[in-house]
Amino acid sequence: MNQKMNPSLDLGVSRIIKAPRHLVWKIWTDPSSFASWWVPKPALCQVVEMDLRPGGALVTTLSEDGGAFQPHMSACFLAVDPQERIVFTDALLGGWRPSETPFMTAIITMKDHPEGTEYHALAMHRNREIRDQHEELGFHDGWTTVTDQLAKLAEELAS
Repeated sequence: MNQKMNPSLDLGVSRIIKAPRHLVWKIWTDPSSFASWWVPKPALCQVVEMDLRPGGALVTTLSEDGGAFQPHMSACFLAVDPQERIVFTDALLGGWRPSETPFMTAIITMKDHPEGTEYHALAMHRNREIRDQHEELGFHDGWTTVTDQLAKLAEELAS
């Protein structure tokens, strides 16, 4: 089920990925594959923790210039429905611990499509101000870029 987008609070990207859904799911849920596409290149990502279950942690670090890795995201999975949906939020940390700086909840959905996989990423925010801040920080460029990187990897592996 796709979450209905509220344009005053949410931002999203969608794409048809020309690869089977099981492959897109595997690339999303395998920590080493995830690290290869999760941030816009040439930045580098490390997956510190990816515990794919409700209450499990998703923690990444980022190196933008090839230097030391810095904290990037600390989040908690809310739902993991195999090959269909992943929901995570930075309002909570692993183990349901409240975070200091809640920003968004993301819903990733994947459905079969005649050309491969229909992929949607939705970022939900608590108010318009935070949504607009995320947009000004480059949501569309960033999330479109990483979705393109995910698609490229999946399509290369599928061919």
